[in-house]
Amino acid sequence: MTAATGGVTPPRRRGPLRRSPLVHLILAVLLLAVTQTLLIKPFQVPSRSMAPTLEVGDRILASRVAVAVSAPGPGDIVVFSRPDDWGPPTERTLLRTVAGWVGDVVGFGPSNQDALVKRIIGGPGSTVRCCSAEGLVQVDGVPLVEDYVVDDLPFIPGVNDCSTTPASPRCFAAISVPPDAYLVMGDNRANSADSVVACRGLTAPKESCARFVGREDVLGKVVAVMWPLNRVGVFSDDGR
Repeated sequence: MTAATGGVTPPRRRGPLRRSPLVHLILAVLLLAVTQTLLIKPFQVPSRSMAPTLEVGDRILASRVAVAVSAPGPGDIVVFSRPDDWGPPTERTLLRTVAGWVGDVVGFGPSNQDALVKRIIGGPGSTVRCCSAEGLVQVDGVPLVEDYVVDDLPFIPGVNDCSTTPASPRCFAAISVPPDAYLVMGDNRANSADSVVACRGLTAPKESCARFVGREDVLGKVVAVMWPLNRVGVFSDDGR
């Protein structure tokens, strides 16, 4: 006859896989990958096109949710995949590609995504030109107040403007933005290969001088700088 155990059930042992550090690591990597695919993803700023708002090497966070629930608009700083007409893709060695794959998964280190970052100036269907009499960019005839632009191209009313010969390099003729596309510019206007770089200095329209960013190429809206520590900050809805 078996002795009574008093109704106490012996504790169940956890399987070895549940205790395995390797399993925990794999789950953490998968969680990171899903988060970056669906919610928010870090990127590294590749050039001084957006200086001083964003400097080379800044680690920024781009919200995928923000551009999934609503279309980005003028003033937003966005990360986008390099369109074909924005130059050839970056060449990488095998070792650099492997390192980039790891960086894309964990969110730190190099990346294989050939992504650029600029500010949206004109949305689908809008008309953008430069300049007003004061040298301001105009969208649908309304001059923009762009206090984020620090280093602009030269413009002196009556001396070097859109009516002089040669015209100011700040000037470009009216550009109509196609449907489902955006006209983007860098905050560092004097050093930015952006949508209008081939149109500058032209006071008459030139076919196909502008290049645009398609809605499908937008990867996320920049919401914060997370590195280096002395530049950590959050952007408001208008990209300031």
